[in-house]
Amino acid sequence: MMIDSPARAIARFAATLRYDDIPPAVRERARVQILDGLGVGFAANAYPFADKAIAGVHALGGDGSCTVVGRRERLPLRDAALANGILIHGLDFDDTHLESIVHATAACLPCALSLAEALDLHGRELITAYVAGMEVAIRLGAAVKGGFHHAGFHATGVVSHFSAAIVAGKLLALGEDELVSAQGIAASSASGVQVFLEEGAWTKRFHPGWGAVGGITAAYLARSGFVGPSRPYEGKFGLFQTHLQAEAATVDVARLGAGLGSRWELAETAIKPYPVCHFIHGAADAALALREELPSVDAIARIRVLLPEPTLPIVAEPAEDKRRPQSDYAAKFSAPFVIATCLVHGRFGLAELKPEALEDRAVLALCARTECRRDPDSAFPAYFSGGVELDLNDGRRLHRHVRVNSGAGERALSVEEASAKFMAAAGMVSSVDAAGRARDAILSIDRRPVRATAGSLGSHGLPDRERLP
Repeated sequence: MMIDSPARAIARFAATLRYDDIPPAVRERARVQILDGLGVGFAANAYPFADKAIAGVHALGGDGSCTVVGRRERLPLRDAALANGILIHGLDFDDTHLESIVHATAACLPCALSLAEALDLHGRELITAYVAGMEVAIRLGAAVKGGFHHAGFHATGVVSHFSAAIVAGKLLALGEDELVSAQGIAASSASGVQVFLEEGAWTKRFHPGWGAVGGITAAYLARSGFVGPSRPYEGKFGLFQTHLQAEAATVDVARLGAGLGSRWELAETAIKPYPVCHFIHGAADAALALREELPSVDAIARIRVLLPEPTLPIVAEPAEDKRRPQSDYAAKFSAPFVIATCLVHGRFGLAELKPEALEDRAVLALCARTECRRDPDSAFPAYFSGGVELDLNDGRRLHRHVRVNSGAGERALSVEEASAKFMAAAGMVSSVDAAGRARDAILSIDRRPVRATAGSLGSHGLPDRERLP
């Protein structure tokens, strides 16, 4: 019996998937994750990178008909998908599937929203395509077992091209053969290097939106008969060998098709309670818990942050750079800064990434006394576990370890908690009434045409001069 290639198995799943095939609980989780993604997309407009990014994108193609989250501008299809991807992922506050280490919604939602709006489709079709793309993005990330990151690639930047090709192909009603070809075409654009980590540059924000552009382009080319490779993942020149090289032998190729249509990975995606790299979340939970036991932060002599070993190069190294991040984006990937902030202020939200927060003397003093080590009790990659050990001036040692980080597994955010996060995020650039209308429209997105929901996502917020610096 001939076994399907991964691309063929994925294409068959996507081509045959129907809205009613998706379990109700998975559809509900999809709506919650879309709500979360759009909420952080709203909030991104309060920061300088948003105006600069949208200005650059607008200069490419001028005005169009597709909505940009929280903005007055309307852009052409692919430009809107790019812009929305930048906004949704721009604060690194969007969801993550922990095993795959992929920001799955940022990889799928920009494409699904812009193309479904452009085609005037129903929300049921958007949900179906979004779910199909999410299952593909997550399996791709899980199959490589963190290999993209180790090889210097941002996993979301790579997998977003393939997931978006599936999302776009589903919305365009492509057949199985066309969906195979679309994945093959996407393999020629899939990239996203992690060099941004060296200096806190903005390019990570760009990756999922560019993946949406690549996926939409691949799907339209495939629909028109353009021929793509039928085996884009495996083989000498396939994705795994070219992008992973020495790590390619560890890839679980069977993971790509495993359980498609019967095991729904989307439901295991974690929504972030903190706007920082997800690898730090368990340790942040531990730090906040320890703060309740501290007489004062002045009592701390030394801090040890315990993290999953594979994450140390991303959030703990080089140590001196991490102890003094030079930008808000660098701070998101600094375990010393995040843990010190949690200990000093008892919280870590968007306000803790403002320019003045990066110069907080109390925080920086603790950063200088912080070192990061391998967590021997980590449940990674199932969860982003973490711990904190505090040596106090009086000789005592305090320790707290968190196995399941908040927002994941049995600690997943509820609909109510996700709604509260949305309202706080959208409220940064919108009135409470407008944010509430947007929330309600998103949570009922599969009961109306997409354009009816998109109408609640444009700018109804603060004038530009009142936005945060």
